[in-house]
Amino acid sequence: MNIEDKLVVSVINGLKALYGQDVPVAQVQLQKTKKEFEGHLTLVVFPFLRISKKGPEQTAQEIGEYLKANEPSVAAFNVIKGFLNLTIASSAWIELLNNIHADKQYGIIAATDNSPLVMIEYSSPNTNKPLHLGHVRNNLLGNALANIVMANGNKVVKTNIVNDRGIHICKSMLAWLKYGNGETPESSGKKGDHLVGDYYVAFDKHFKAEVAGLMEKGMTKEEAEAASPLMNEAREMLVKWEAGDPEVRSLWAKMNNWVYEGFDETYRKMGVSFDKIYYESNTYLEGKEKVVEGLEKGFFYKKEDGSVWADLTPEGLDHKLLLRADGTSVYMTQDIGTAKLRFADYPIDKMIYVVGNEQNYHFQVLSILLDKLGFEWGKSLVHFSYGMVELPEGKMKSREGTVVDADDLIEEMVSTAKETSNELGKLDGLTQEEADNIARIVGLGALKYFILKVDARKNMTFNPKESIDFNGNTGPFIQYTYARIQSVLRKAAEAGIVIPSEIPVGIELSEKEEGLIQMVADFAAVVKQAGEDYSPSIIANYTYDLVKEYNQFYHDFSILREENEAVKVFRLALSENVAKVVRLGMGLLGIEVPDRM
Repeated sequence: MNIEDKLVVSVINGLKALYGQDVPVAQVQLQKTKKEFEGHLTLVVFPFLRISKKGPEQTAQEIGEYLKANEPSVAAFNVIKGFLNLTIASSAWIELLNNIHADKQYGIIAATDNSPLVMIEYSSPNTNKPLHLGHVRNNLLGNALANIVMANGNKVVKTNIVNDRGIHICKSMLAWLKYGNGETPESSGKKGDHLVGDYYVAFDKHFKAEVAGLMEKGMTKEEAEAASPLMNEAREMLVKWEAGDPEVRSLWAKMNNWVYEGFDETYRKMGVSFDKIYYESNTYLEGKEKVVEGLEKGFFYKKEDGSVWADLTPEGLDHKLLLRADGTSVYMTQDIGTAKLRFADYPIDKMIYVVGNEQNYHFQVLSILLDKLGFEWGKSLVHFSYGMVELPEGKMKSREGTVVDADDLIEEMVSTAKETSNELGKLDGLTQEEADNIARIVGLGALKYFILKVDARKNMTFNPKESIDFNGNTGPFIQYTYARIQSVLRKAAEAGIVIPSEIPVGIELSEKEEGLIQMVADFAAVVKQAGEDYSPSIIANYTYDLVKEYNQFYHDFSILREENEAVKVFRLALSENVAKVVRLGMGLLGIEVPDRM
């Protein structure tokens, strides 16, 4: 039982003893004491005035006296207006540390057979180009969210829907046929996703040249775009693909496989994985079936041109297209089809989509449609909506090839980490292999932490140089503190000091040490809060605050040089548990922490 729970029970007993009335647990509000007052926890007394029939100060004084006499964990108290500030005894803090020390996975709740199943969709790449900085934010958020939802005792299925069909894919295919001279990943030494992406850019370049040529002949921009032979060829290719043309389908399969191999390598580097991948080429037909079924049941209606629509005006929205007049499907149709396949594969209790905020309206509509079509989790689906990520230089465009490529970014982060670590002498005395591994851990940690510490809903600017700083609110600063604690623990072990499973309670703690235990204990509540709010940034910023607090403690107090043996062992145990919580917290964000640095 933690300190707060113990106090709540004692307060309820005290109110019964003092005023003869039972009070519900919900009325007992404990909060952290504000910095400017003395104490650790503050009890709000106002809800009890009706039963005490006394003023706030007097009521607080009486409850304080009762607790000091009857609750061993209360060492002292003071009253400020209607607030009772309680100072917790050192022995209670050490007991709390012992509880945390005994729990290897402190703050993490394991799922059981009866836990709800949450499916989380993230990544959702197109197969006509490599993953870029926007995908990096999406993947890191999706992966962290999956870890956090799992740490709150849910079963989780991580899933990806690959956008592997449509006009954009045909553009890359056509450009490869026309200008590729049979180039392959093997012949060129390029990753497959980069190779296909280069042809997407090539298509755009040739298309723009064609349009410019036609405009010189007196056409408007719109006429020229409609008349472009290249664009018409791409459209014809799409029609052939839909009709199952064997030649087009075989080229499509070949080029997509190049892309998947490339994606897999990038996912591996990022430390991201999926339990199940769905492909739009399989799901869009399922979606059509569901829409036709909805049409028969009268949920949807058909226009004279044969297109199928949903009327969402009763829900305060507009009319939404579900099937075009030529029978081809739109994104919404595909999402309905994917939902159908997923529901057949898994008994989903909750569905979370990690998709950028430009799709907010799409998911509002999808939720209503899935609910109408009888998907139990439709109504309560969560659109985890996040903002754009840009570089200090500004916006990115994939058609023009000005996108920041995920692979290049990861490579740049790792080499910057190596440079910075070398300059600071943090890789001295390590083998080449160890130095390379630490550069990888630090570079990726810097990237992940910088992106995840920002509230996901906000647009953000990613600054590679700033992210790799070893000071301030950065991944490397947190990783370095973890490595520093590991070094202290190694020295203690070399000196033959053993940290017992239970620290004896007889020592007096300083305010800084008590505060640090309180912060470590907060981790469980932080994980819960991050799960309720779907917010990885809560864990990132908590971890930074904890590390900052520990560094002050490390600076102000001796650990290995402490002469009192019991105090030395306590400080080692405290350091070990700070490191454990840092490792668990960073682990939830998908970030590794190195033992040496």
